[in-house]
Amino acid sequence: MHKRLLVACIWLCCCLPATAQQLHPGFNPREYEQLLRVTALQADTPWTKVVVPYPENCNLVYRSPVVGMENRWDLWLWNNQVAIISIRGTTGTATSWLENFYAGMIPATGALHLNDSTDFHYKLAQDSSAYVHAGWTLGMASIAPDIVSKIKAYYQKGIHEFIIMGHSQGGAIAFLLRSYLQYLDDPAFPKDIVLKTYCSAAPKPGNLRYAYDYDFITRDGWGFRVINPRDWVPETPFSLQTTNDYTAVNPFRNVKKALRKQKFFIRLAVGYMYGRLDRSTKRASRRMQRILGKMAYKQASKTVRGYERPDFVNSHNYTPAGSPVILYPQPGYDEKFPFDGKNVFTHHMLLPYVYLLKQNYKLD
Repeated sequence: MHKRLLVACIWLCCCLPATAQQLHPGFNPREYEQLLRVTALQADTPWTKVVVPYPENCNLVYRSPVVGMENRWDLWLWNNQVAIISIRGTTGTATSWLENFYAGMIPATGALHLNDSTDFHYKLAQDSSAYVHAGWTLGMASIAPDIVSKIKAYYQKGIHEFIIMGHSQGGAIAFLLRSYLQYLDDPAFPKDIVLKTYCSAAPKPGNLRYAYDYDFITRDGWGFRVINPRDWVPETPFSLQTTNDYTAVNPFRNVKKALRKQKFFIRLAVGYMYGRLDRSTKRASRRMQRILGKMAYKQASKTVRGYERPDFVNSHNYTPAGSPVILYPQPGYDEKFPFDGKNVFTHHMLLPYVYLLKQNYKLD
């Protein structure tokens, strides 16, 4: 009897997984609080100079060099079971800010010529009509190979679950990194890893087609954008929708064709109004692409030597992505974080996000 019991115990130990899965779908306020603590230790960004408790049961195991347009990321181990990829946000320097303003849209699938020896091939969505922010794609391209290398290394050490976290610009890059890992064409990259993404105070990373794709790959509770409604950064970049941004079956894409069946005066009046509106939005979209794309590229190329201008598209239809988690201000918030007309980042800092998280979720 004892021998049979011993054999049964050995069989169970062999069949059961070594460790239970630590990450689960759905927004976890305790998880997000831990990630804010990790983000606060990217201590040279203006939004993270706050004193919060040190992350619990976490160890910083790697800090990348500064690359691209002052991009950097950290790797943390949580309970020696989950890895946290923490992407730094805007540092406050002119170069780092330029990455944000370099807002021309480029295709979500393509290649960036970073220098004479490096072409970065990427796929961030299935849809050929998906477009993304040029500056943050460049930032993602600067750190992605290093991140992929570390994921492979720690996978071999038994770490199969990863959280991607970024605040502000870091959140925008986190969107794109999650998409990049989804479609990475690398046979050596592990396909059974668990990825969960928190994009905190993040601006809009791409157009509606990109957002659809991102929301699909992170469906059922694996990708979040956490927003303080008082924070203006998630409202950016400038967004403009034209008829070119509509899906092909949308009748507003070609109203003139539909008007051919109408009487002459209806066709004339409606066609005139439609033309005025359609031409003005398309003209504004082209202007945004010229200023925030082509002109900003000239400045970006001075920082990233050898970087060649990508193929910009005639669209500027930026759209939020990720399952929204709204940290709605409760009574007392505006007294604690007053806006005096000058402190425009007062609602964007980590401290109000920590405060609202505790308010909304009754955390100690």
